[in-house]
Amino acid sequence: MKISFLGAAREVTGSCFLIQLANTRFLVDCGMIQGGREAPLRNRQAFPFDPGSIDFVLLTHAHIDHSGLLPKLTRAGFRGPIYATAATTDLLQIMLPDSAHIQESDAQRAQRRAKPAHGKTDTFDPLYTVQDAWDCLRQVRSVSYDQSLAPHPAVRCCLRDAGHILGSAIIEIWVTEGERTTKLVFSGDLGQPGRPILRDPTPIEDADILVIESTYGDRAHKDQSATQDELIHIVEHTLREQGGNVIVPAFAVGRTQEVLYHLHRLTREGRLHGLKVFVDSPMATEATRITMQHLELFDEAAKRLVDWHTIGKDLPYLHFVASVQESMALNRVRSGAIIISASGMCDAGRVKHHLRHNLSRRECSVLITGFQAQGTLGRRLVDGATQVRIFGEDIAVRAAIHTVGGLSAHADQPALLAWTANFRQPPKQTFVVHGEANSALAFAAKLRAERGWHVTVPEFSQIASWPTEANERGKYD
Repeated sequence: MKISFLGAAREVTGSCFLIQLANTRFLVDCGMIQGGREAPLRNRQAFPFDPGSIDFVLLTHAHIDHSGLLPKLTRAGFRGPIYATAATTDLLQIMLPDSAHIQESDAQRAQRRAKPAHGKTDTFDPLYTVQDAWDCLRQVRSVSYDQSLAPHPAVRCCLRDAGHILGSAIIEIWVTEGERTTKLVFSGDLGQPGRPILRDPTPIEDADILVIESTYGDRAHKDQSATQDELIHIVEHTLREQGGNVIVPAFAVGRTQEVLYHLHRLTREGRLHGLKVFVDSPMATEATRITMQHLELFDEAAKRLVDWHTIGKDLPYLHFVASVQESMALNRVRSGAIIISASGMCDAGRVKHHLRHNLSRRECSVLITGFQAQGTLGRRLVDGATQVRIFGEDIAVRAAIHTVGGLSAHADQPALLAWTANFRQPPKQTFVVHGEANSALAFAAKLRAERGWHVTVPEFSQIASWPTEANERGKYD
């Protein structure tokens, strides 16, 4: 067996892992690179394998950095099934066509900007089209949590709740080669335990090979009580004392719904008053609707908040913005608004317009709720940029930039260590992925020091083979 690390290796985006056996090849995730000037070029590179030779794909969750190149895979010749949970399947129905629309729009924009050379105009093809996305969606197969699945005679797997976003999964995989069966566990993105709405990540007790994320492998989040206090302070100070707006760049799937939950709950408890909340993201609106269709995945506290499911219908302070005209009208609102808009890393979508109109105003705040990858506008804001460029215009950054780590959907270092404590004995080999180099290396060092595990932080395109001559000690070559 060979495992190729084709993404999320010493970086956070582009999750893609190729598993090759003697008689089958399959992928775990097929995500898009996000952030940085090189991302578009990297996404356009040919797959380092023949897409037609892939028998199936196992998908951990719907976020684009895990699913976003699936239409490209189909376009390039992949014809096998894509297995995902029911909620992930529903979310893909809105996320992949939306991603394809962005690809088509970007190609059209590049075409318009291109200067004809020698009377000829270059053709800019999209990475994939909306039709490619719908073709890909026909290959998706829904699988229930905790249901045994045998996508190939040599492979058996099971998807467990990862508690990251709606439908997110930890994937257990048993592969059989001759008389030997090896168990692999891919953590996917693990949620922070004790967060609202979703259940905590499922404990896993054994694995021969563990591939685990490390987005926040070098730090700890504030607890939920401190996070709520911080959120209240930011909102009250900005809206009441400063007379400005709060701009919340939020991922349409997961983070938007959690921010709404917090605002709704704090309003019900009388800790926030008179809010005017605008969700300016068509995808977030659809994702919220899908979230309400999967109440069975909520934790008990969320289920007890009886009228949570009425959000968007019976709460006068919340408005889901639909049209472009409504979105543009928000740019004329000078105070008193909480505007939640995608994208979560500030690199695309309607949030860029709201940042353009509010970043230069000292009375406003920007509330960062999730991880900001290197090279993104969101990362530049978090790193303290005093000026940024948006739509070709230099914008002074005078608004307060707040990073609220407790709203993250990713487990922090203590939570990651606690999850690994469920293993009854060390995996023979652990690979730390989905974290920038500093974070991944710090978490790997923790696992070695506190667990005594054999840990590798793979580099991009690294290939690990199993078994090896040293497999009794669990080491890869």
